[in-house]
Amino acid sequence: MKKALMIVSVLFIAVVSTACINNIAVQELNNKAAEYMEKGDYESAMNRLQASLDLDATMYETYYNLGIAAINAKKFDKAIEAFEGGIKIKPDYADFYYSLGLAQSDLADEISEITEDKKEITEEDKQKTAELKKSAAENLTKYLEMNPEAKDRQTVEELISEINSFGEAQKNEEEKE
Repeated sequence: MKKALMIVSVLFIAVVSTACINNIAVQELNNKAAEYMEKGDYESAMNRLQASLDLDATMYETYYNLGIAAINAKKFDKAIEAFEGGIKIKPDYADFYYSLGLAQSDLADEISEITEDKKEITEEDKQKTAELKKSAAENLTKYLEMNPEAKDRQTVEELISEINSFGEAQKNEEEKE
């Protein structure tokens, strides 16, 4: 009986120690990522934040910070993935929806710019752009619903209106064809 108690005690201490070391490593990675963000080195920040998530994928703040770093690095797919991951953990965090909406809108704009350079927009690009803009408007609307006293309410409403106008213009263009 004493041996079993001793083994359980040692295992418990090992688990607690590992958790503490893991938390220290996660905090260290997040702090380093913040330093990189301040310097404008978003790629390095993203690498640190991803490593942090590899150690502890339960911290919604890390997903949010990864998404912000990815937006700043113009890696909109990665930002969308990070925000969606964070929403799975903390769906009541309004800023996820705001930032996700921005990332989706920015990715749609990027696709449009790339295809305009080619002088020919494929149907697939049109469809993806329309879907992203629609999702962006929905997420920004959800942000406002969750945050009715938002200080940036007017700006967000204008952005939603602009996104919806884009969708209507694209729809009118398709009807002409």
